[in-house]
Amino acid sequence: MTGPRGAALIMAKAPRPGRVKTRLHPLLGPAGSARLQAELIRHTTALTLAQGLDTFVAFDPPDARADLDLLISDGVRLLPQRGADLGERMAAAAGDVLSGHAGPLLVIGTDAPTLTPGLLDRAVAALREPADVVLGPALDGGYYLIGLHRPQPGLFALDPGLWGGDRVLAATLAAADAADLTVRLLPRVRDLDTPQDAAALLADPLLPEPIARLLTPMEAA
Repeated sequence: MTGPRGAALIMAKAPRPGRVKTRLHPLLGPAGSARLQAELIRHTTALTLAQGLDTFVAFDPPDARADLDLLISDGVRLLPQRGADLGERMAAAAGDVLSGHAGPLLVIGTDAPTLTPGLLDRAVAALREPADVVLGPALDGGYYLIGLHRPQPGLFALDPGLWGGDRVLAATLAAADAADLTVRLLPRVRDLDTPQDAAALLADPLLPEPIARLLTPMEAA
């Protein structure tokens, strides 16, 4: 079923061995982690396209366009990430998309393989209530989705040391409150970052089979 019209911005690291999913190296090794990242990118872009969302992928490092060209479907637009930390890169990419797209815009990563079409639709619907911001909390204290109507650089201007930690969601909610923005929260979803996450997700029936196969050491070897 096609979802409400909007845009999706996927923040993605190129699937280069040794550069991605490093906390999964003890389980999968550098090559297996890179194969997993490639599948996560394919899965996430297919998900947003299937929901009728105009899809953009902001990639890192900036010389990785050719890596992504091999993974994504026609119709997905690529743009290099720019900025000193993740917050700056997300703010810049969101600003780039919203400069030419009326929105709403859903900014997501590739680390939530059990993100469902229904959650994407709920995020767009929340923004059309309208809420100013929608956030999808991750179990680790971060978030797997942030939805916006317009650029909100203040929501990404966190202490650089917070990114990747367990206080990102709380800091973002505080920034939204300081800016007097209305926020809606989606259900919590588990990110895929560690071997413990992999074990938990392998028991989740929502985990896509291609990703499940890559999360076993035998398949990833």
